[in-house]
Amino acid sequence: MFGGLIRDKGRYLLSGVSVIAVLALSAPAEAQDNAAIQAQIQALQSQINSLQKQVGQAQAAAASAQKSSSDGLDLKVKWKGAPEFSSSDGKFKMKVRGRLMTDYNGINQDRRITGEDDVHAVELRRARLGVEGVVFYNWVYKFEIDFAGDTSEIKDAYIAYTDWGPDSWETAEILAGNFKVPNSLEELTSSRFITFMERAAFTDAFFLDRQIGAGVNVGSEHWSLRGGWFGAESGTQETFFQDSTAAAIRGTLAPINNDTFVTHFGASYRHRNSGTLRETGFAELFEYRARGADLHLADRFIDTPLIGESDELFVLEGAVVWKSLSVQGEYAQLKVDTPASIANVNPTYDGYYIDAMWFITGEMRNYEADVGEFGRTKVKNPVFGGSGGWGAWQLAGRYDVLDLGDKAAAITNFGVVTCTECGEQKTWIVALNWWLTDYTALKFQYSESDIKGGANDGADIRGFGMRAQVDW
Repeated sequence: MFGGLIRDKGRYLLSGVSVIAVLALSAPAEAQDNAAIQAQIQALQSQINSLQKQVGQAQAAAASAQKSSSDGLDLKVKWKGAPEFSSSDGKFKMKVRGRLMTDYNGINQDRRITGEDDVHAVELRRARLGVEGVVFYNWVYKFEIDFAGDTSEIKDAYIAYTDWGPDSWETAEILAGNFKVPNSLEELTSSRFITFMERAAFTDAFFLDRQIGAGVNVGSEHWSLRGGWFGAESGTQETFFQDSTAAAIRGTLAPINNDTFVTHFGASYRHRNSGTLRETGFAELFEYRARGADLHLADRFIDTPLIGESDELFVLEGAVVWKSLSVQGEYAQLKVDTPASIANVNPTYDGYYIDAMWFITGEMRNYEADVGEFGRTKVKNPVFGGSGGWGAWQLAGRYDVLDLGDKAAAITNFGVVTCTECGEQKTWIVALNWWLTDYTALKFQYSESDIKGGANDGADIRGFGMRAQVDW
């Protein structure tokens, strides 16, 4: 609008000058009255001055409007693996997030004993997309859906109020929604940053995962504390008449936490009660099981029947990081309460693992003490066009044990259910990980599980796995 006005005023000025020139040239000198001509010139000059003033005002208005429009675009953009948009005052923020993990599993399942065919297959292990951000300074949110396996499943989906504690606290959150129950260093460390393709067997067997609930997270440079109360899983919330409930608490301590040396200790507790199904009115009892060779496409060769009316979980954690070397381990014990139909048969199951890891290229695992987890490792020499970088190379080994054999004979002899596949699984894993950049990796691992007890006693499950992953 202002541009058109300026152009119009310019045309008026040109017209005025033209009129003066025409009058001066067209009238015969002898027929002109000098006083009349002078009066006309003064009148035209006055009009020109007025038009010049209007043009100046229009130009000033246009400049002011342009500045106002520029100031109104209250947007900051930066790149953190993906675009992050925020207002300049920090009131609002949004970042697109996601991850993609494509796996190959080749597994010899010892068919002679187990009766299960070998596996040679690929899968999208994870294919997640979501957003996270801030709505009005202290209110943060996160929402993610996983599309792997030709189904959609809600993962993190919560809102939290943050930054309400003392200045010395690096984390202070009150959460509500769907998020992880606070148990186990291995489980709470994101799948983007775990060392092996799958987590330790007890995290699967004892169902360490997300549930809908409310919780509190606080922490600082040398400690963290989490607690929460939870109801159903997001995918089963319409199934239960009465939700499966859980209460959990976890604390960690990092006495040494610096750029070259980290020590981590932690403990957690969880109590669960099974839910009542709408369709039947009966309890949906808990089952405990794990996959062979710690690979996702393997079958489950130790497996209990549905026996848990409630259970109690205790977990102890420890980790030491010294420069490029790292050792990590956990012990978990689960005490199961069975229903009256199998009275006095209350088994205790346990699992543990020990890891050793070494970054050949000198990187150090990133420990985040305020939440008691391992985060994103910074690659010293990333691989990208023309960089000449080698990326980060990591060698790792794990010994993983899960025992689901306690009171197997008593459960079977009671006659209500049979515990034919209750047993113990011991797994060895060696792995080579190549982190090309902070956000991309290739993983290779060989694993072997020995089964003891139950119908699969003596089976030797061997597997090779590969993964290509990227996150943003």
